[in-house]
Amino acid sequence: MALNDILLQIDSYPERTPSAAVDQAVQFAAMLGGKISALALQIDIRVPTNRLADYLIGLSKMAKDEEVKSLHACREVLEQFTERAKAAGVFGEALVGKADLYCLGEYVAERARTRDLCMVPIADSLDGQRAIAEAVIFGAGRPTLLYRTGAADLPQSGLKTVVQAWDGSRAAARAMGDALPLLKKANEVRVLTIVNEKPDAVTGEGADAVRHLKAHGVNAVAEEIDAGGKKIGAVLDRYMQDVRPDLFVMGAYGRSRVREFILGGATEYVLHDPKTPLLLSH
Repeated sequence: MALNDILLQIDSYPERTPSAAVDQAVQFAAMLGGKISALALQIDIRVPTNRLADYLIGLSKMAKDEEVKSLHACREVLEQFTERAKAAGVFGEALVGKADLYCLGEYVAERARTRDLCMVPIADSLDGQRAIAEAVIFGAGRPTLLYRTGAADLPQSGLKTVVQAWDGSRAAARAMGDALPLLKKANEVRVLTIVNEKPDAVTGEGADAVRHLKAHGVNAVAEEIDAGGKKIGAVLDRYMQDVRPDLFVMGAYGRSRVREFILGGATEYVLHDPKTPLLLSH
């Protein structure tokens, strides 16, 4: 399956998605040969009825003003996106939606279910984008690509090295299948297994994954790292510094507790401070 139908999530509040993030997404879609659509969400601030607060501080008006600010940001970023995407020949649609401030991720996840890939740019750890990313990863049923301009930039002229995290699990298999169109475009794919970190990941685990990828024409090699008693985050951090891949592919682990997700150690690590673009599937 080709990644022909890509969705880019646009943030409008409190800060809009940076122009550089839009440009990177458009060029990445052009590299893949697919069409990209952008979804910008206007926030909906539902203020409880409170006459005293309205009288004293104009609470309802403040909420409406923020909603209007969000809508203006949506329109401005979508105008930039449309111009860039049409120039690159990859324009799909420019979409505006409106959702409750605390349910933006669920809205994006629903729209991502009919796309081949959803791209979520992250600007800052406190900008709310991580919550949206988690909702899409665990709620869309489709692969999610996370990137951060200046720290985890999307490659623009081809994929050199892609790392596929592999422990033989269902989530890892799902991620590998979802990423296959990207893996085929890479010069080199490293199937990484970290052993002595959890019972399922054992020596030799990556061999059959490499066999499968080679059957699809992917230039793949198996690679193993012994955790040696270190935490998974420290092991991955050192590996990323040494290899500096263009993309890291991984199955996302999490279990629901009401509306919160308790994430697996590796998932928590890569989402906390991404240093390379991430393709995550659940």
